[in-house]
Amino acid sequence: MNTSKKSVKKDPDVVLIGAGIMSATLGVLLKELQPDLTIEIFERLDVVTAESSDAWNNAGTGHSAFCELNYTPEKEDGSVDISKALKIAESFEISREFWAYLVEKNIVPAPRTFINDTPHMSFVWGEDNVRYLKTRYESLTRNHLFKGMQYSEDPAQIAEWTPLIMEGRDPSEKVAATRMDIGTDVNFGELTRGLFNHLKSLPGIGLHLGHDVRDLDRDDDNRWKIEVKNRKSGKKRELRAKFVFIGAGGGSLPLLEKSDIPEGKGFGGFPVSGQWLVCTDPEIIERHQAKVYGKAAVGSPPMSVPHLDTRMIDGKKALLFGPYAGFSTKFLKNGSFLDLPKSIKLNNIGPMMAAGLRNIPLTKYLIDQVRQSPEDRLESLKDYMPEARMEDWKLEVAGQRVQVIKKDPVKGGVLEFGTEVVAAADGSIAALLGASPGASTSVSIMLDLIKRCFPEQSKGWESRMKDMIPSYGESLIENAALLEKSREWTSRVLELNYLEEVS
Repeated sequence: MNTSKKSVKKDPDVVLIGAGIMSATLGVLLKELQPDLTIEIFERLDVVTAESSDAWNNAGTGHSAFCELNYTPEKEDGSVDISKALKIAESFEISREFWAYLVEKNIVPAPRTFINDTPHMSFVWGEDNVRYLKTRYESLTRNHLFKGMQYSEDPAQIAEWTPLIMEGRDPSEKVAATRMDIGTDVNFGELTRGLFNHLKSLPGIGLHLGHDVRDLDRDDDNRWKIEVKNRKSGKKRELRAKFVFIGAGGGSLPLLEKSDIPEGKGFGGFPVSGQWLVCTDPEIIERHQAKVYGKAAVGSPPMSVPHLDTRMIDGKKALLFGPYAGFSTKFLKNGSFLDLPKSIKLNNIGPMMAAGLRNIPLTKYLIDQVRQSPEDRLESLKDYMPEARMEDWKLEVAGQRVQVIKKDPVKGGVLEFGTEVVAAADGSIAALLGASPGASTSVSIMLDLIKRCFPEQSKGWESRMKDMIPSYGESLIENAALLEKSREWTSRVLELNYLEEVS
């Protein structure tokens, strides 16, 4: 059945577009804050979490900045900028707090169904990269968020941490690695399904699968008029809502354009597709237990940072390498090849052209990736697993991402590699654009959205926010004692490693 039984009979307070982790998180937060809110959710596919939140489509399964080198760029003077890493690490701790609350309240299933201990490692080779990684390690570990991180240039130690990476490697090659034992693997598909199962059980919630949002317009009374079409029956419906959230992944940009809000003018999208090599040998899978991230190729997008990645998917351990980038004009994995050309408007063609001209190396990189042969992909894998054999791996299609292009007063247009919330000045509508770090920081993103779009109500919700997220309103970056208390609690509730030396 494509429509939940508890459909809202009159126009709802809130409409959520897209049934991924962002809409699920926002929906649960709002219902916890104000239980009498009525919410309708529309998803164009016949199941929830089938696009970017699905485990096979999502490259970021626990982004906490422990191992992702693109979050700590090297400056011209050789120092490392850790500001973004600190913010992402803090945001992931906030996500953990909310998930722990959900587990304690039996809102989501047992934690092992969606989050598991998986060490996070960075691995590099070559003199310059080793120097960079050591500087990064020294910079990060000055902050308590990264206490417990280990660093080694000893091949024997690294082989103990991750044997597949060192076997068959030239012993004279200079290598280095960092390791955080409190890293995790998160299955956002399972988490999202749990959140929607909870939402469906609540009064005032309507979940509609197989429904396409066709148009968005402001009404005379400043409500949003939403036109929805049932993809199976062809039947159309029109409803009105006080607040609309567009959390449709790559499909958010076209809907933002339909809203015609001034804040959405000038935004464009650059789609990037991906593929994985998936290990088919159980013995190899069992020998690797870590998320090992390296350095991205020059000109490549952050979602293409290579990693040899232990996952828990459908209750089974998996091993993936990639992703290999590509280009498609689709904005969604299940989208249309016309998505990109249809998104080009008079107000964004300038920024898109300017961003394109400034990112020619990226275009060349994507063309090279598309032209890769199986042998080329194997050579990339061998950088991280020297004894890899093609017969132990199969190629699978990953998710589709749309990187944000936005206006810039100096450059005309810039390509952004983060996530961005675009909201109307009156807070009546908001759209989430972009990709990494995305799902891992979903709770922080939605908390910021609530403050922006529900400013008056937020003042009265603060004590309730503290119940769900104990560190709400305080800084985990600055307060070491608060971080220790938070990690001890979330580790216990989520059944995860907790390192005493972090305190």
